[in-house]
Amino acid sequence: MEPCSKSRNFHAIVVIVGLCLINVGECTISSVVNQAPAQHAKGCRKHRAVLTDFGGVGDGKTLNTKAFKKAIHQLSQKVSDGGAMLVVPSGKWLTGSFNLTSHFTLFLEKDAVIIGSKDESDWPLIPLLPSYGRGRDAPGGRRSSLIFGTNLTDVVISGNNGTIDGQGAEWWARFRSGKLNVTRPYLIEIMYSDQIQISNITLLNSPSWVVHPIYSRNIIIKGITILAPTNSANTDGIDPDSCTNTRIEDVYIVSGDDCIAIKSGWDQYGIKFGMPTKHVVIKRLTCISPDSPAIAIGSEMSGGVEDVRAEDIVAINTQAGIRIKSSPGRGGYVKDVFARRMNFKSSMQYVFRTTGSYGQHADAGFDPKAFPVVENINFKDIVAENATMAARLEGIPDRPYKGICISNMTISLSENHKDLLWNCTDVKGITSNVKPKACALLPEKSGTVCPFPVDKLPIEDVPLKTC
Repeated sequence: MEPCSKSRNFHAIVVIVGLCLINVGECTISSVVNQAPAQHAKGCRKHRAVLTDFGGVGDGKTLNTKAFKKAIHQLSQKVSDGGAMLVVPSGKWLTGSFNLTSHFTLFLEKDAVIIGSKDESDWPLIPLLPSYGRGRDAPGGRRSSLIFGTNLTDVVISGNNGTIDGQGAEWWARFRSGKLNVTRPYLIEIMYSDQIQISNITLLNSPSWVVHPIYSRNIIIKGITILAPTNSANTDGIDPDSCTNTRIEDVYIVSGDDCIAIKSGWDQYGIKFGMPTKHVVIKRLTCISPDSPAIAIGSEMSGGVEDVRAEDIVAINTQAGIRIKSSPGRGGYVKDVFARRMNFKSSMQYVFRTTGSYGQHADAGFDPKAFPVVENINFKDIVAENATMAARLEGIPDRPYKGICISNMTISLSENHKDLLWNCTDVKGITSNVKPKACALLPEKSGTVCPFPVDKLPIEDVPLKTC
């Protein structure tokens, strides 16, 4: 397997992971983690400014929301003249939510930490997502993400491994105690936008989902580290949602939920909005999430999901490798999913899982006869160790998930493995060279090699913008 990034190494990741797993509050970054030498960001855009030019104070106590907003407002006037870059220098920069602009780079230098305020009033309310119809946490409104943007073109968030810390522990506690009337903010959310790149930064302790591109296209997320305690609430790592052309590669994620979750709207609202997620490439993902999968599709998939390509995936102490989640009432479809060269280590409850009765509906207005279609699901070249079950594959009665193909898979079982190693209902497909032997609904077809596309998607050839 290829190395995931020249700027990181396995030993650094072990240190980071340990700090997340043993810390029941929030994740931290240790000074022993190797970082690239400091570089002064220049040359990315025609115009450049530093946050301190606008009154920013990096003492970890002074609120810098006004400084960020002033800086981005002034730099937005350079959109038609080569664009602009805002440099966040070394320091701790406390802030509330702020919005990005087009043809813009937000660059975090080495030892720069953007810190989300703990004051809810610093995270303003924004309109509900039309494909969701209500807040994901509560029926009311939702809070703006820490870094937000809408209707933008050519946006870059990058750095020399700087950090964005959402200080999510208090949000997780309020959510679990039922004290929230609105939906928690995400760390980064970009909407209705084109040409988004996020690279070479570390993201910590999001109040909820970490990176949420939605209603957008041409997205590259590369070389980032995402960390949240494994018991944190709904801290999905990267959630492309009703997006086209998304490339995710060389990412390390420790999460309390799905490391990557591919979505496209919720029940009748997602069906009406009708914007699928399609053409997704995931390469060289390393995931740790004991209670969730490395890659999930759904459960909010009512606009449809198609053409997902995942390869060179490592999951360590993760509940499942890939999980497809849906339910009557979701409608939509999941089709043309391909995954190969997956290595699942340490322990795992299921190697693969599909769910046809996930539930969790937006409201009582969903159509119980809106059945999702799940077809052409292909997995090959898989090694898994210490698994409790090979797979739990559940479709929908009279609406089976079909066209499932699994080939060249070897699973070693844990000492406390289930007697029923394959639990299959309402699915159709084939297997080849799979150990242990699959269920009767996935009969052996010797010599079959499950397909993986040979063509490259255009997003794979788009160069990463670096400083």
